[in-house]
Amino acid sequence: MRPIKDVDVIQIDITNACHLSCANCTRFVGHHNTNFYLSLEQIENALKSLEGFTGHIGLMGGEPCLHPQFEEICKLYEKYIPEKERREIWTAGYKWDKYKDIIYKYFNKELVSYNDHSNPDEGQHQPLLIAIDEVIKDKELMYKFIDNCWVQLRWSPVITNRGAFFCEVAGAMDATFQDKGGWEVTKDWWKKEPKDFKEQIERFCTKCSACIPMPVPNNHIPYDYVSRGNLERLKKINSPKLKDGRVKVVDIKEVRKYLIGIDGKISDATPDEEGRGGLKSHPQWKPWVYRGEEDWHAPGEGYLSAKDVRNMQRGYQK
Repeated sequence: MRPIKDVDVIQIDITNACHLSCANCTRFVGHHNTNFYLSLEQIENALKSLEGFTGHIGLMGGEPCLHPQFEEICKLYEKYIPEKERREIWTAGYKWDKYKDIIYKYFNKELVSYNDHSNPDEGQHQPLLIAIDEVIKDKELMYKFIDNCWVQLRWSPVITNRGAFFCEVAGAMDATFQDKGGWEVTKDWWKKEPKDFKEQIERFCTKCSACIPMPVPNNHIPYDYVSRGNLERLKKINSPKLKDGRVKVVDIKEVRKYLIGIDGKISDATPDEEGRGGLKSHPQWKPWVYRGEEDWHAPGEGYLSAKDVRNMQRGYQK
């Protein structure tokens, strides 16, 4: 795992609301009974806490444009991150014609990650709710996989309404299951080292499946894949997506089959040549390539409307 100070970007997750409903969403959209929206005071405090961090600072959701104070938030980013080249934003294109001028005013176009999921033939999301502690019983091996997780090695720590987290998926999991929150968002929290992550790893990584090699499904399907243990956790929070029948329990034996290497044993979690969360034993497994090789910074990827995408993801149309 990487120290937080060495990551490329730290995200501020301003809301978990989204107008889409992707399968196996990294924010677990569809499982929340309520949505949060960070206040301007919380966002200002988050930005102040990152003083001295030299990497990029991201604006993220859910769908950030759903925040009712979106433009005011962009102004705060400009105030506390005067270098425009250090600001990034992730959007699914909500009301793009309304917000595009604001986005391009405060963010360089090449740092706008745009993914409206409008191409139904593209877009894959690694399932995240197949708990690794249900799949791999060898604890030493399990922690080797967790230590080599592509999300932490390639992606971002995050600040949410519930504190700071070493991993954005951990932050989303905490919000979804209403766990006990993250670190206090104070000056220099981002200087924490991997040894400081242990408590969050125990709470979140052991119930996650990001680091497990497995087939990565299209995110336009209407259901999430989960393990039986996480199914019970979803029941406890009265997940709307579960109540809607959009959850499938996986066969753990089938998950393990994908892990078996040429020696007949589960992979030893040896990193690939990049050292960024891949495995030499599974070179075909690249869940970070979640759509085509081209990066999009504006509409153009596909032909579906947001309503079409949402209906497909909810199982209302083929």
